[in-house]
Amino acid sequence: MFDIREELKLVPKSPGVYLMKNSLGEIIYVGKSKRLKDRLSQYFNSKRSHSPKVKLMVKNIETFEYIVTDTELEALVLESNLIKKYRPKYNILLRDDKQYPMISINLKEKYPRIKKVRNKKRDGARYFGPYTNIMALNETLEVIAEIYPIRTCNLNLNYKNNIKRPCLNYYIDRCKGPCCVDVDEDEYMEMIQEIIMFLNGTSKKLFEIIEERMNKAAEELDFEKAAMYRDRLEALKVVRERQKIIYNAEDNQDIIGIARGIDETSVQVFFIRNGKINGREDYMIDNTEGMSKNEIISSFVKQYYLTASHIPSEILTEEDLKDKELIENWLSEKRGFKVKLRVPIKGDKNDLMEMVKRNAFEELKRNETKIKEKTPSHIKGLNELKEILGLDKYLKRIEAYDISNTQGINSVGSMVVFIDGKESKKDYRKFKIKYVKGPDDYSSLAEVLERRFRRGLKEIEDLKKKDLKIENFSVFPELIIMDGGKGQVNIAKRVLNKLNLNIPVCGLVKDDYHRTRGIIYENEELNIKERTSLFRLVSRIQDEAHRFAISYHRELINKNMIKSVLDTIPMIGEVRKKNLLKKFGSVEKIKLANIEELKNTPGMNLKAAEQVYDFFNEKGEKSV
Repeated sequence: MFDIREELKLVPKSPGVYLMKNSLGEIIYVGKSKRLKDRLSQYFNSKRSHSPKVKLMVKNIETFEYIVTDTELEALVLESNLIKKYRPKYNILLRDDKQYPMISINLKEKYPRIKKVRNKKRDGARYFGPYTNIMALNETLEVIAEIYPIRTCNLNLNYKNNIKRPCLNYYIDRCKGPCCVDVDEDEYMEMIQEIIMFLNGTSKKLFEIIEERMNKAAEELDFEKAAMYRDRLEALKVVRERQKIIYNAEDNQDIIGIARGIDETSVQVFFIRNGKINGREDYMIDNTEGMSKNEIISSFVKQYYLTASHIPSEILTEEDLKDKELIENWLSEKRGFKVKLRVPIKGDKNDLMEMVKRNAFEELKRNETKIKEKTPSHIKGLNELKEILGLDKYLKRIEAYDISNTQGINSVGSMVVFIDGKESKKDYRKFKIKYVKGPDDYSSLAEVLERRFRRGLKEIEDLKKKDLKIENFSVFPELIIMDGGKGQVNIAKRVLNKLNLNIPVCGLVKDDYHRTRGIIYENEELNIKERTSLFRLVSRIQDEAHRFAISYHRELINKNMIKSVLDTIPMIGEVRKKNLLKKFGSVEKIKLANIEELKNTPGMNLKAAEQVYDFFNEKGEKSV
């Protein structure tokens, strides 16, 4: 058994990464530290100073592991990789990993090409971007290809080849054909340099060429072609759009600004290339409740630049990061050149930071609006249920219970499970009432609930002993719903108190027309309006609990009916009974069968067939 206090004594004072795990062995948090022993001890020895989120996490820690590294820098890299791999519940997480395209020109190639790529390599090529407006980028590449006849093939022209005929692009003037035609290399490189100047934002020649063609087409009354050039000119303007200019025209920076919501944060990254903004990215990150701005930015920087295609020489953030020097060393090593993290204090860079933060705030508002508009009905119902009950926890798992019997005979209980507001039928469970005699629904409910949660508590203990036989009883719900009123709710509370479990319980009551009327919670009936997401959700839960209980009850009745008839026939045991039912499908069809049909059933012989036939046809004659 894992004893946290004893394990803490064994932790070294070395740099490294630690992994916190819950009772199911799932990694719920990954962190790094310069001194593992000190950092891990803080979690378990000074709980009062923790934020509510950290207190909740520590409460769920069952075991921990750690990986020792030689340096804190190695720990930082390993931490970032493990967070990306396991996506732990209590780490802040980027909602998606965007890889926007870039333009690549490899000047080491003979007759270089213009390529669109998504990953930057250390191949000596010049990279431009990344570009967030992909449609405008594609249009720009098309314009460049039309004006400059640059090759697009993958041939390696640094070596001789046996190509004798150029491709179609040569014949439509989209390529000079350097693969098999003598092309002036200086003239070709002049075109490449012009394209580079345009991509750098230091040349207007391309604009002038397109404008000239547009005006010429308009003069010739070819308005369709003129419109095409006009659209392409606009596409180029989008790619080259610059919102602000920094004094130093050589600046290459990323500017990171954030805006915080309740449990998520919007992050904007603006790209400054050659002193001008040439694009931006936006991210939504989760699990930021209770975290400082410094922690959020630090975690974002580590996750973002772990896979970023380009790292600039300078990164501007809102405030100095606690592990600033460590991150700078990591980024510098990754980039191959010095990288600095700075905080703008005044002037144009500070103004630009304010603009980035405003954009982050606007994106946060847009995202919250989209979530409200696109939230499915069952999620809206969950949120409304949480709100009407005054609960502060997301209702991930809801369990609903019902009892079904006929005058106390064949009494059964049902447990239906809703995960994120949807039926999770693999988690449904049915209970045959064992200890209650007669039509006593309250006692039957108490038996079902006690059996369910005692089984769950035992499973949790087994998991601690590394007995990993899991049947999902160890996963407890955030809310229990009883199909009934105050009596059923109070029975459930009594059982939970007996087992020292703190789980909210509510009941669902129906009107005279057997429709869901309201919710019973804390001995008060809460009315629900029809045609709302909440009404649809609780009605579905109530109907499903009732349906599942009834179906199991009927199943038992049918089994008992079959047992009471076939099991009383001499020479008919369990195997012969199953074979007869499998062949004929029902007792009614067995009654109508003749001796020959009965005898030809697997496992039957003539004597057994006669016994069955005589049982159902006492007054008739034997027929074959």
